[in-house]
Amino acid sequence: MIEKTPLLNALTHAILLCGLAVAFVPMWLVFVAATLTLTEINTPPISIIPGSHLWENLAEAWHRADLGAKLINSLIMSVAVAGGKIILSSVTAFGIVFFRFPGRMLAFWLIFITLMLPLEVRIVPTYAVAANALSPYQAILDTIGFTTLWASLTGATIALDWNLLNSYTGLVLPLVATATGTFLYRQFFLTIPDELFEASRMDGAGPVRFFREILIPLSNTNMIALFTIMFLYAWNQYLWPLLITTDRVHFGTAVTALRALIPAMGDSTGGDVPNWNVAMAGCLIVITPPLIVVAALQRFFIRGLIATDK
Repeated sequence: MIEKTPLLNALTHAILLCGLAVAFVPMWLVFVAATLTLTEINTPPISIIPGSHLWENLAEAWHRADLGAKLINSLIMSVAVAGGKIILSSVTAFGIVFFRFPGRMLAFWLIFITLMLPLEVRIVPTYAVAANALSPYQAILDTIGFTTLWASLTGATIALDWNLLNSYTGLVLPLVATATGTFLYRQFFLTIPDELFEASRMDGAGPVRFFREILIPLSNTNMIALFTIMFLYAWNQYLWPLLITTDRVHFGTAVTALRALIPAMGDSTGGDVPNWNVAMAGCLIVITPPLIVVAALQRFFIRGLIATDK
């Protein structure tokens, strides 16, 4: 038990205030910059008092980066990644925890090891697979000689091809394949008494019914916590959407669209001086949806991570 003393309370509050300053000051500077004109933002020292041009900058950022369509794309991608991860993780953890089969722990540790291989590390092979998602199966058929045999028997060539570039499927699938959710669900399922599973079997409930009617309602807080984590993870992705989409008019995301607000030197849209006020206004627009999600789900998110009474 931690003893509460005035000194410790003051130290704790000082640490919290420092953390608040570290998080709040950059956000305040972004907001202030979004309210200034181009001349004001490029005149040192930068003001810490908001100006009167916020709505003008927001409108210019919205139209210049086409943020309406890009926000929709980001929303589709983030919700699909979060929803897909919840489904995949819960089913995977359910099979590992409640079914006894050879190699189940090996399967879990193989999944868990992928935490050490983030998307940025495996970006090249992931892109190669996304360019043709069936290429591994094509390689297997070629290795065992089935394609040669089939060609000699029928005269037809087997060429498996599924291109995921410039598609929502290509944006979503590689981000769903992470071990974070599987580990979170496994740790929660391990707290479920085995007697609950046995009792459901005695009542005639099969594995699917037990999963749907008992485990899913019990794991609502974990589900919301995982949804929040994966939504933010997918929303903030920059490298993968930038790589997987060449048709950014139809499949570009909001985060990658911010690049359009920082023109290159000599660009006719911004001259030799980038419009940082417009860029900061674009940042405000882009960070608004995840802030809304975190604010709306914060209570459930914290409960899902730290609650011990499941």
